[in-house]
Amino acid sequence: MKSYKRLWIAFALVVVISFAVLGGVGYHVISNAPPIPQRVVTTAGTLLFTGTDITNGQGVWQSIGGQEIGSIWGHGAYVAPDWTADWLHRESTMTLDSWARQQGGSSYDALNVEQRGALQARLREEMRHNTYDPQTETITVSPVRAQAFGALEQHYADVFGKGRDEYAIPQGALTDPLKQREMAAFFWWTAWASTTNRPHDNVTYTNNWPHEPLVANEPTPGSIVWSIISFVLLLAAVGGMVWYFSSRDPSPIHETPPARDPLFGLSPTPSQRATVKYFYVAAAMVILQIACGIITAHYGVEGSALYGIPLAKWLPYSISRTWHLQLAIFWIATSWLATGLYVAPAVSGYEPKGQRLGVNLLFGALVLVVGGSLTGEWLGVEQKLGNLWFWFGNQGYEYIELGRFWQILLFVGLTFWLWLMWRALQPALKRPSESRPLLILFLLASIAIPLFYASGLMYGQRSNLVTAEYWRWWVVHLWVEGFFEVFATVVIAFLFTRLKLLRTETATRSVLFSTVIFLAGGILGTFHHLYFSGTGPAVIALGSVFSAMEVVPLVLIGAEAWENIRLGRQRNKTVWIAAYKWPIWFFVAVAFWNFVGAGLFGFFINPPVALYYMQGLNTTPVHGHTALFGVYGMLGLGLMLFCLRALQPGKAWKDKPLTIAFWSINIGLSFMVILSMLPVGLLQGWASVKYGTWYARSAEFLQTPLMNDLRWLRVPGDTLFAIGMLAFCWFLFGLLTGRSYDDKAYVEEGGWELVSIGSKTDYAEKSQSDS
Repeated sequence: MKSYKRLWIAFALVVVISFAVLGGVGYHVISNAPPIPQRVVTTAGTLLFTGTDITNGQGVWQSIGGQEIGSIWGHGAYVAPDWTADWLHRESTMTLDSWARQQGGSSYDALNVEQRGALQARLREEMRHNTYDPQTETITVSPVRAQAFGALEQHYADVFGKGRDEYAIPQGALTDPLKQREMAAFFWWTAWASTTNRPHDNVTYTNNWPHEPLVANEPTPGSIVWSIISFVLLLAAVGGMVWYFSSRDPSPIHETPPARDPLFGLSPTPSQRATVKYFYVAAAMVILQIACGIITAHYGVEGSALYGIPLAKWLPYSISRTWHLQLAIFWIATSWLATGLYVAPAVSGYEPKGQRLGVNLLFGALVLVVGGSLTGEWLGVEQKLGNLWFWFGNQGYEYIELGRFWQILLFVGLTFWLWLMWRALQPALKRPSESRPLLILFLLASIAIPLFYASGLMYGQRSNLVTAEYWRWWVVHLWVEGFFEVFATVVIAFLFTRLKLLRTETATRSVLFSTVIFLAGGILGTFHHLYFSGTGPAVIALGSVFSAMEVVPLVLIGAEAWENIRLGRQRNKTVWIAAYKWPIWFFVAVAFWNFVGAGLFGFFINPPVALYYMQGLNTTPVHGHTALFGVYGMLGLGLMLFCLRALQPGKAWKDKPLTIAFWSINIGLSFMVILSMLPVGLLQGWASVKYGTWYARSAEFLQTPLMNDLRWLRVPGDTLFAIGMLAFCWFLFGLLTGRSYDDKAYVEEGGWELVSIGSKTDYAEKSQSDS
């Protein structure tokens, strides 16, 4: 422990200081959220709607899919409009047209330049002036804005009642007139917060987002300045990181590989064997997730059908996208948690009594939560759960859509998993050993998994949208992108040290250093998701700087990839390592996509001035697909293979399906992004800069022939990707039936000899004479 003292101190300081700032700024953000008034009235005193209507409307929006059917403040799905930007633009043009008619014109566009300029200046004063009275909790609007509200209420009632193929909204999505009016009130409030200046300021509650030239919504000075600062600090930090690694002792980090597989001859414990079913359930969820992804992507073209089949009658876009995201999180988390359960007895050398029973009970709970939450999400969106939608249906928030009941059950399951981990690791933690610091970090990462998932329970059904968004990103960023990554880094280090391919001291120091660097930017980097979610300028400053720091450790990710490749190449000298070729290559892919998906595509949209124009556009799923699947999904696949390989170290694999799977998945993901999503996102970015956010998300722009052609170009990449995943699952299920094992290959003391047969290299038994 003494040799790591400085790293542990740095780790503690980073965590304590970062969370103190995250919590303090979060308290300020929530305390200064855009107010929900008690009443909204006209200047004549006529009641337009109440604060209860706004809060109820938020619930209506959530219950029908929320962020899975269009977006609010840029967060959500991409086919339907961003309702904030759409409402703001429609209200602005209706107001301008009304004033133009009062001046004798047919419309605003029919007026001359001087008249349009005068009316636009009047609109900016009208829309940006804050009329909220904190004493009476009342917002006062002019009669023309009240008239616009009535017209837009009818417009959105028509959209959700009759449906819109171009928005992938099916007929009958929302037909209750009262609920339609309440949801309109909520949309109005999100637009009001986006265009109304904060008290004693000339910046709106959402830092001037969305881009809307008609009301002078432009990037704030802080967005521009802090974007420049983040670029400079990034370059400085990258230079410092390169200098640090260049000055290190170039001594080798690897052990001399042993002559035989260290796992050969070891009998898996009952709890380790019990983890196998987790991997097969994860594979089944992968297949279902791919199917939902294909349907969801296709809805962007046909809206409510799949090649003419009216699928939206039974599976609307909001459900297919919900399931696509939820299944991704479920199967990735399942593979990682199962790996933890497998690794714990391996590193401690101790199998607690009843551990197998605990693993099986947790598996049953997992199946219950996955099946129950997916069913509830469908019932909730179909409006079949009444007022219980929040508890058993779809919460309406992206990535944590599952109802609160299922959310609580999942938290209980994660806590039970932590207990299983603790009881298996406890003996090893008590005895002094070289690996004890790595074990402690392993335990801390395990504790963080249920702890940070619990942050998703910190908001309620009627919480202000700002409160819900703040805590939601604790789950998405800190849980999914943060501590799960730390956990996975430690697990991989354990696996390589277990195979005696890495020295324990080197692995421990590397993991601790990586964790400190990652969390130094990652914890406060959470704020980059909240630039325009009803937060203040402090969030832009902190989010821009620290999200840029998240990229710093990724610039040297090539070194990690190269080290993994070197591990794989050891098979030329040590034959048994060939058995671990594909787990290692999937770890290489993790390193590649970490740099491309999390690094390049992540930083592409992270600076405030970039995200101002690109929030809610298809540049976000570019980052989402290449980071969520490219990094975490690829890691899940690698961990599955590693555990299944280690469970049967003496049996050779027929790994041709893995060759197909690896290259098809990676090439398919690349095509999916390069040929379709990225071009669509870039063209949307151009439209957003030139005309406004509303236009970049409008049907007028997204349904043009060019945009449709680009969406169809997802087919080659999606098809190749699906083939790769099916090949992976085919191989995996072949292990279950025995089909994927090579019965013609024999093992002697854990080592295979590679014998060339024609142009094919295969495993063959070592002869006694060779031995």
